[in-house]
Amino acid sequence: MNIIEAFEYYDKHINRQERFKLLLIHKLRVPGSIHSIDWELFGSILTGDIGKYGYGYGSDLTNHEVKSAKEGSAFEYQYHLNTGEIKLRDDKSVEHIFISYSPDYKNVVVRKVAGYELADIFASWEEGLRANYTGSTRKQRFRRSISYQTIVKKGEIVMQIKNCQLIVSG
Repeated sequence: MNIIEAFEYYDKHINRQERFKLLLIHKLRVPGSIHSIDWELFGSILTGDIGKYGYGYGSDLTNHEVKSAKEGSAFEYQYHLNTGEIKLRDDKSVEHIFISYSPDYKNVVVRKVAGYELADIFASWEEGLRANYTGSTRKQRFRRSISYQTIVKKGEIVMQIKNCQLIVSG
């Protein structure tokens, strides 16, 4: 894991305290102001894995799925009509990086979980995913979540930032 490099990315591109202060002054939300692609890049730097540019399916990175959510919140998985089954199958085999952040982004905990450790959860979604894409109620997306507590229980902390300072470095 490239923890120092990932922290440097966090410090420069995610931990934008001046911007967050402006958001609050203007009565705008701070949580959710970091785009998912920033977390995916953070995960790529951390793991040394690269994205699947040009592919609209499967995991975010070649061997990793990156999920982020406000601390205590569930991690959402979204599957699309034409590629959902491929992604669900992929999710069972890749490593998952779960990033929990405080509302002000000063605290971040990164956990990793092997896909096979979540395979039962993914398998339980298969029937619903297939049903979602068939019949008169066919939908474009299928969404499910894994609880924060499940990730705390199954995950290994690989990096932790507290009050904008790196405190766990692998």
